Amino acid sequence: MNRSIRRSVLGVLAVAALALSGCASQGAEPATEAPSTGAPEEGISGDLAVYAAASLSGAFDEIAAAFTDQNPDVTVSPIYDGSSTLVTQLLEGAPGDVFASADEANMEKLDDAALDPALFASNTLVIAVPAGNPGGVETLADLAEVTTVLCAPEVPCGAASATLLSNAGVSVAPASLEQNVTAVLTKVAAGEADAGLVYATDVIGRDDVEVIVPEGADEVVNRYPIAALAEAANPEAAEAFVAFVLSDEGQGILADFGFGAP
Repeated sequence: MNRSIRRSVLGVLAVAALALSGCASQGAEPATEAPSTGAPEEGISGDLAVYAAASLSGAFDEIAAAFTDQNPDVTVSPIYDGSSTLVTQLLEGAPGDVFASADEANMEKLDDAALDPALFASNTLVIAVPAGNPGGVETLADLAEVTTVLCAPEVPCGAASATLLSNAGVSVAPASLEQNVTAVLTKVAAGEADAGLVYATDVIGRDDVEVIVPEGADEVVNRYPIAALAEAANPEAAEAFVAFVLSDEGQGILADFGFGAP
């Protein structure tokens, strides 16, 4: 992706973050006193299962590495998928310690199983097309005329896509509905679709896709909450990991991957 596209993607995230500054949520609340650093915790050890939205995979791989650098006796095992899929797994008894969702709605499904969710990042949508843009896509309206893949409606990127398209008055009959945003981007990059709606963070640094920032993208913002889980097998490490994500160091890593402030 060239520099001008990267600036456009990061620019829409910045505008979205500013728009969020005056918004309140009835679900997870932003952390008002996030730790300034990811300081190591005394005596933390063992395995830590972190269930996280697919769009967080790059950032959370780096966060997990930084966390274990400071807490070498902890082994972090990230599990990535669509937030709705992860919630279903957790509600069915999957052994998770931490859950990071790409939207507040899926975190709320866990109810008391999620301890004090806190917002930690934000994201917006872009149109991804294969390199060379063979379908000649320029606007959201074009998605109705080409082979388009979208996230399933129960997945955060799918719900956001539906809102974005509805706001633009565009109706799309998708070629497929995917269970996470990674699957959408994979099909677009492989040329199996002419376009797809993905998160702005997913396309940063990619050379196999091109990006169009659609009109109205800054008005459809996903806010990401994170929480330690009530049934965590390693509650001390879970609490420490959440604190690290909310810390200046964790927030810096997320910003490097293009995420906006919560």
